[in-house]
Amino acid sequence: MRGSAALLVCALALVAAAPTHADEAEQSVGLFMQSCVRFAGDTAGLRRWATETGLKPLPPGGQAAFLQNQPGIAYDATNAEGKFVMASGEAGSCFVVAEKADATQLTNDLEQALQQAGLAFTAGAETVDPADKNLRSREFRIRKAGHGWRIVLSTGRADSGAHPMLAIAPE
Repeated sequence: MRGSAALLVCALALVAAAPTHADEAEQSVGLFMQSCVRFAGDTAGLRRWATETGLKPLPPGGQAAFLQNQPGIAYDATNAEGKFVMASGEAGSCFVVAEKADATQLTNDLEQALQQAGLAFTAGAETVDPADKNLRSREFRIRKAGHGWRIVLSTGRADSGAHPMLAIAPE
């Protein structure tokens, strides 16, 4: 019985330590706020921060996959909570992609983070992509440093294989 009890305790500890989709949502929003929102309009500052933080540029195949042949740099931001990519576009856009995250939690965490950062926002209704009914998005509009910014939160149905993404671009 001792061995079984010890195995059960170890198994429960592993289950308890496993990241959840809520953890991944929190990590996605945290990364998005620390990088994309903090450095909105400051591409050089964002890239300097990424390097100083220890984020590494993805290999060429990863760059192409995430940037879709647009100029920019995509960084591997994977951590113990999950797999994440942060990308900085040349024209000031930035986005964070997670392997998976709970869509409702992602929305709640983003709204809370924007409020905590003192950024007033307006949120649009969730829309379904007409080209792919599995994809959903919601737009948020903020003003930061006197400029208007558009944030798009994109998610997919759990079984769609779509990766949750938070993106910001100048209006």
